[in-house]
Amino acid sequence: MTRFAPLLALLFIGSAQADSANVFDIDTYLSMKGVSGISVSPDGAFIAYTISENDLEKDTSASAVWMIPATGGESMRMTTDGSSAWAPKWSPDNRFLAVLSDRKDETTQVWLLDRRGGDAQQLTGFKQGIESYDWSPDGKQMLLLVNDPTPADLDEEERPNPRPYVIDRLQFKEDYVGYLDRYRTHVHVVDVASKESRQVTFGDYDDSQPAWSPDSKTIAFVSNRTEFPDRNRNTDIWRVDVTEDKPEPEQLTTSPHRDADPSWSPDGRYIAHTTDITDGLPIYAIAQLAILDLESGESQPVDALAEVRVFDPEYSSNGQTVYGLAEYRGEQQLVAVSAATGEVRRIVQGENTVREITQTPGGKLFALIARPQYPAEIFAIADDGSLSQLSAVHRDQLAGVTTASVRKHTFESEPGTSIDAFYVFPPGYREGRRYPAVLHIHGGPQDQWNYGFDYESQLLASQGYIVVMPNPRGSFGYGQAFAEAIRADWGGPDTVDVIAAMDYGIEQGWIDADRMAVYGWSYGGILTNHVITRTDRFDAAISGASATLYAANYGHDMYQRWWEEELGFPWLEENKEAWERMSPFYALDRVTTPTLVVGGEIDWNVPILNSEQLYIILKRIGVPTRLVVYPDQYHGLSVPSYEKHLYEQYFEWLETYVRD
Repeated sequence: MTRFAPLLALLFIGSAQADSANVFDIDTYLSMKGVSGISVSPDGAFIAYTISENDLEKDTSASAVWMIPATGGESMRMTTDGSSAWAPKWSPDNRFLAVLSDRKDETTQVWLLDRRGGDAQQLTGFKQGIESYDWSPDGKQMLLLVNDPTPADLDEEERPNPRPYVIDRLQFKEDYVGYLDRYRTHVHVVDVASKESRQVTFGDYDDSQPAWSPDSKTIAFVSNRTEFPDRNRNTDIWRVDVTEDKPEPEQLTTSPHRDADPSWSPDGRYIAHTTDITDGLPIYAIAQLAILDLESGESQPVDALAEVRVFDPEYSSNGQTVYGLAEYRGEQQLVAVSAATGEVRRIVQGENTVREITQTPGGKLFALIARPQYPAEIFAIADDGSLSQLSAVHRDQLAGVTTASVRKHTFESEPGTSIDAFYVFPPGYREGRRYPAVLHIHGGPQDQWNYGFDYESQLLASQGYIVVMPNPRGSFGYGQAFAEAIRADWGGPDTVDVIAAMDYGIEQGWIDADRMAVYGWSYGGILTNHVITRTDRFDAAISGASATLYAANYGHDMYQRWWEEELGFPWLEENKEAWERMSPFYALDRVTTPTLVVGGEIDWNVPILNSEQLYIILKRIGVPTRLVVYPDQYHGLSVPSYEKHLYEQYFEWLETYVRD
């Protein structure tokens, strides 16, 4: 759960002496805008991007496409009010700006904005809508990702009741989607001039991440086309020749694990991609950068980035460099890999979290970058790596607001184990004074805290808490052995590490050991449950979208494959000990910590069943508890009033049990 170079010094604020009336509060949070989907025009003159924001009156959110000069200046809204638009992409000839939109309350379609003027024109008309799109390099076609139409999509009239679910797949449900059937996602191609489209991939497989070849004749895509795709994680990169009437996909990679994120070199000879390399469990495998030579068919990982998670690889315009975003010890860096030597240069690092990049045909780079005390904005990147801020989307919302300061520290949690943690200090923090503290555990666990602006930690810090954000064992960014250290031992090494992060803050004189809380969502909530079964040092806990009795999740959540890999089949006698040992359910009688339990009603990632179990047991044994369930919400909340209610619940719970 991101613009004006001359204003840079004024935008990044964070005074140590804060006026309590001007801290980052819930209303400020709800008024914030999110920036994503940056796309620079081929002539390098403008950058299009998406702004998402809450509509508090309608209690929903909406998005629009905006544009800003690439040299900085006033931004301009490009799409109309009353409907959402996102994912802007320029046509190669610089004439059109394409967007996805649900305009007129229709399903998601591609719309074209002609830079010469006039109303937006609808390009696609799939009744079921489309997922994503991209221009061909020659500008004559677009590739589309489209779900097969279901009978419900084709219904001409509204039915009085939904159709029954008929299911025969092993992977039969997914959060935010629902029950899964045999209607799959495939690649289509649409001719821009005639608006005629045709499907180019087929079969009982889901296809994703399509990418055009430089000559606009073939498309690389990602798909698991093994005999039983629901039983493994083996996605490969394929290509299909769209000039053929009945194209047959050609398999390009053969790794037994995940290959993904294809990006063509400008000469069409190579494809940069990510690949999982591990002898352990696939779920803990770190996606590494690799280069596929299409002539030899061989794919080679980039040795200089071994065990560094890289995503969104992209060739430079001249083909000499592969750019990628890399997680490294609490940083999310922009790295450049020499296509000739494999040498790595870290272009943007340190206290800059790079979210996206876009580049001109001439090689000029722009990025979406967040910082510890400021959400993501658009920056131009000079050849020497220096940054110039272009946008100021958050200027009005944060005008006069003092945000919390953030520091990263490294310590030993136990001999030989080095851990990083981010410490968020409340506005007005005074050295030498101890503060109440909240241990904020990240989800995943295949994730990491970084230097990006974290809304929840800023909200908690604004209430006067030091927020502790550790990257315990199980986190990515610290190598394969570190990531796999919690294999079949959730709540073991990672509990040691997160407690050590609190102890470090106590030793430094920052944290009041008698006023501490622990909180997390998803795996953060799961680890919170483990923590409160193993120590009574915390005065309060908040367990968000967590799990308790893992066997109860098997076949009810969407992770049966993960459970099988980690613990084996739960009904087999030889596996029962592992399932029971790792489930916090069997230790809940030890809990004395007052615990607020929260989650979404229709979460199939970590179903609300878990929260209900946690709540009823704590209630039965007399531990102060409260269960809050948000109607029709999945793993994350999407209704602004629910978010406001959630944080009010947090603040009240912490005020009651930590401050009193």
